[in-house]
Amino acid sequence: MTLPISSVPMKKIKKPSLALTLSAAGLLIGGGAVAYWLFNQVQPFSRNLLVGANIIPQDALFAVSLTTDPKQWQKLQEFGTKETQTLVNQNLLQLRDRFLTNHGYNFEKDIQPWVGDEVTLAILTPDFSKSAAKPVSTAEAVTSQQSMVMVLPVDNLEKAKSILTQPKSTNSGKWSEYNYQGITIKQSQGQTGGNFSAALIDNRFLVITDSSKVAEKTIDAYKSKTTLVNTGGFADNFSKIASYKPLAQFYLNVPNAAKIASVAPNRALPAQVLAQLQNNQGLAGTLTLEPEGIRIKGVSWLNPRSQRVLTVENNAGTMQNRVPVETIMMLSGGNLQRLWSDYVLTSKGNPLAPIPPEQLRSGVKSLTNLDLEQDLLKWMKGEYAVSLIPGTPKPNSPDNFRAALVLMIQAKDRQQAEASIKQLDDVMKNQYQFQIQPATVAGKPVVNWISPFGTLTATRGWLDDDVAFLSIGAPITEKILPKPNNTLADSSAFQQSVPDEPNPTNGQFYLDVEQTAKNFPLPALIPQQQTLLQATRSIGVTSAVSDNRSTRYDILLTLKKGDNSAAVTSSR
Repeated sequence: MTLPISSVPMKKIKKPSLALTLSAAGLLIGGGAVAYWLFNQVQPFSRNLLVGANIIPQDALFAVSLTTDPKQWQKLQEFGTKETQTLVNQNLLQLRDRFLTNHGYNFEKDIQPWVGDEVTLAILTPDFSKSAAKPVSTAEAVTSQQSMVMVLPVDNLEKAKSILTQPKSTNSGKWSEYNYQGITIKQSQGQTGGNFSAALIDNRFLVITDSSKVAEKTIDAYKSKTTLVNTGGFADNFSKIASYKPLAQFYLNVPNAAKIASVAPNRALPAQVLAQLQNNQGLAGTLTLEPEGIRIKGVSWLNPRSQRVLTVENNAGTMQNRVPVETIMMLSGGNLQRLWSDYVLTSKGNPLAPIPPEQLRSGVKSLTNLDLEQDLLKWMKGEYAVSLIPGTPKPNSPDNFRAALVLMIQAKDRQQAEASIKQLDDVMKNQYQFQIQPATVAGKPVVNWISPFGTLTATRGWLDDDVAFLSIGAPITEKILPKPNNTLADSSAFQQSVPDEPNPTNGQFYLDVEQTAKNFPLPALIPQQQTLLQATRSIGVTSAVSDNRSTRYDILLTLKKGDNSAAVTSSR
């Protein structure tokens, strides 16, 4: 088994578009497509940074470091389905063709004998100033400006120099070379217009690009120290996610990604939104293979010059002890009021926000006659959780719901909480003609909201002195009152899926993908979502605010084990 860049079958593939590349990056960061980009980093000047971080220009849109360890690639092929394996190989094939195959090079024969433990690919941000006078309709239109850089660390200098002796492809012309800032750039221009440039920097890194201008830009960055490693917060935050021999590391420049999104008029970002996104600087992650799947250690950080700061408040981590073992989804956090404040800050005037804050405020007011912030969120300053708990099927019962959506909130002011909840009772009774029926479960008082059609629609109450709950859907109150003997926290599925770190935490997420997909439709959030979900058993996330400018995330994807019949083998 060799690195798939060399071993995927030969066939004609068009140059990957910027939209495709960004889509793959988004999948990787969200966790669903981590298998797309699988790479490693160990750097001579810093073992915690991307290889080539001292060479790649700091305005790079996206960079990813890829392992050349064949054992890791072989282990990866043990996971997933034929469809996901094919998806991985197709994307790697496109990258291989662009930099190597199209110019006559074979990774196994021409690169592997001298390259280091990893390679790095970087996408440079397009120059928008040159295209400002020419409007574009979609992000695809910046494809022609897309430039990529491949950085190959050199373990064997003499063998590495062999790649610069002469062009390999019969469609390429002869090498021409020139000196730029003391570094020799060799280039060839193919008969079909394809360009290939290479430069050996400091006898440690071979830089390959498809444009001599990009090679010059890379050398400029290296000489002037305007590279990723010099970007504010880059080195400090990458050290927080260092792992031994990772499968992959990646970096996304958030403000530049926002500019990409603003190119398409249909999804244009207004000036005030771009200004807000300038507060953010980067999103980075390290991927490692685990016995049950893939772990992603992630970090996001603010621009060092930003006036915005984060509140270090990590008070979550107990709600999984309040829900039963059969819970198939749980999302928890430390402070619902603060979550709302952050959402308002980042969503104001943002057309890409799921729901505008103003719409949420007016919707709550219209439906309940309550002020979202003054009547509800004002007392919701403690830990909260939203869970999906399956109901218990009853013989000959025409239950309309298979599960209940359960909201639990720790109230900081119970008196105020009870006053607003009582108002909700009145609204449900007077405005929607629900029956408000007091009851008792496990010795504790609850209130049932019964719809005009006689179906139990919701139950509210208190789990203890300060945790209120509202259950909507299937009747599951007996599963949370009294506190269940077997909780989600006790389940092996939760323990294997949700990372223990960082600890303390400000939030966790757990999703039993298999059970959820069987019973409930999931909204489409990413490309190829269904294919990716079919290879996944569960998703677990733990997050924490590291300091006033950065947030840490640990994500664990437990994957199905399958045959590796879709694994590619060297064709030459």
